Amino acid sequence: MSMQEPVRQSLQDGEFYAGLIIGKNGAPDHHLVLLPGAATNVSWSMARDWASRNGGELPTRRELALLYANLKELFQREWYWSCEASETRVQFVWGQNWASGIQTMNGRQYLAHARAVRRVPAD
Repeated sequence: MSMQEPVRQSLQDGEFYAGLIIGKNGAPDHHLVLLPGAATNVSWSMARDWASRNGGELPTRRELALLYANLKELFQREWYWSCEASETRVQFVWGQNWASGIQTMNGRQYLAHARAVRRVPAD
C-alpha cells in the first residue's frame, strides 16, 4: 500500500487528494487535501475567515502550485488567494492565476477567489 492510500481512503465527501508536499527548512512533509466549496469575490481577510469557517486554511504558494499541477480542473480560470503575505510589501499577498498559471501579488483588498485545504502529516 502506498503512503498516500490511507489519506485517500480517509477523504470526506467533496474532498480531493492533491499530493505530497516535501517539507523545507526543517518543516515536516505533509499530504495536501483540497476541501469542498469555494469563496468568490472576497478580499484576503474574508478569504482567510471563510477557509477557517470551513475547517481549513488558505494554501501556501507551494501548495497552490501543487493544486495547479494536479487538480487544475477543479478551479475556475480566476485568481486565487494564498495564505502568504509579501515579505517586503506587507500590503500585498501572493496568489495563483488559474488562467495563466503564474503566481503574483495583489493588494489585500483585491476581490479574488479562495479554496481551503487541510494538511495531513506524512508518516
